[in-house]
Amino acid sequence: MSKYLLNKFLFTVDRDPELVERYREDPRGTVDWWESTQANLILNCHGGEASTWLRFEDAEREALASHDYVKLFEMGAHPFLTLTLFIAMFERDYEEPLGFQKEYARKLGHMSLPYPDIAT
Repeated sequence: MSKYLLNKFLFTVDRDPELVERYREDPRGTVDWWESTQANLILNCHGGEASTWLRFEDAEREALASHDYVKLFEMGAHPFLTLTLFIAMFERDYEEPLGFQKEYARKLGHMSLPYPDIAT
């Protein structure tokens, strides 16, 4: 498993409003597209630099494609990255203030310290 790649996906999608909407509407298609075109690009590097070996494992791909932020947290994806991206995608679906954040906390309520290691 590559926590680096999971976090890179969350980080890059969260910083592009068009990708946020694309991921909300077509999660599996967005994950497949991102993995095939963006996963091996080196962050903050000028054109032409890329690696060739980074790929999601099936469990990672499935968690991303199903918007399963609980599973992503359990796998060690950084909680701030999951929270900010999923707020951007789903906060609008809740009427009460902080509705999604409360749902996020409720769904992760079964977790106790120590949390999964988030080091990459």
